[in-house]
Amino acid sequence: MSAPRPSPAYLAIGALSWPLVRSLFRLRARGLEHLPAGGFVLAANHNSNFDPWVLGLPLYPRRFLRFMGKSELFFTPLKQFIVACGAFPVRRGERDLEAIATAVELCRDGHIVVMFPEGTRRAKGLRKKYEARAHSGAARIALEAGVPLVPAGIVGTDRLGQLAQLRVAYGRPVPLDDLAGGEDGAQVGTERLMEAIRELEASA
Repeated sequence: MSAPRPSPAYLAIGALSWPLVRSLFRLRARGLEHLPAGGFVLAANHNSNFDPWVLGLPLYPRRFLRFMGKSELFFTPLKQFIVACGAFPVRRGERDLEAIATAVELCRDGHIVVMFPEGTRRAKGLRKKYEARAHSGAARIALEAGVPLVPAGIVGTDRLGQLAQLRVAYGRPVPLDDLAGGEDGAQVGTERLMEAIRELEASA
């Protein structure tokens, strides 16, 4: 099965973003060889609203990313635009089974579904004070869909105003074959995922 093609809106945004990100922020990516050809869950640390660009541009224009977006944004005409850009709705603050089912279906259809296990962007100093609590949704979706769970580490997006170099490291899929579905399996998978993300972030 061939990978789903990006929408015209996604291609247009990528075409406009890529020269700026490459020249001004000197985006560097490694580990692209670890990314599976079919659908998978791509999970990364979350420092900035700009993180999706850093994750997606190294794959542009061959592959594109699908995101959960908060349901409040899905109103006309914004809805049509963000759907074309790869988003699908999720109700934040509750366990949205419909969003999880959509993510599972997208993965099975060959899409790359992006998740940020930390749930929200890190506040300034959060890394030093305590670890953000990781949510198990990424591992749960990968286990239910039967697709790889790929970690990534992003560096630089918290210092955009300083024109910091942007770097992303994609890792090998997290081992899930020995895990059963359900909350216990998802929790163990999440622990493995977060360890891999921390290692990639430190070495990016």
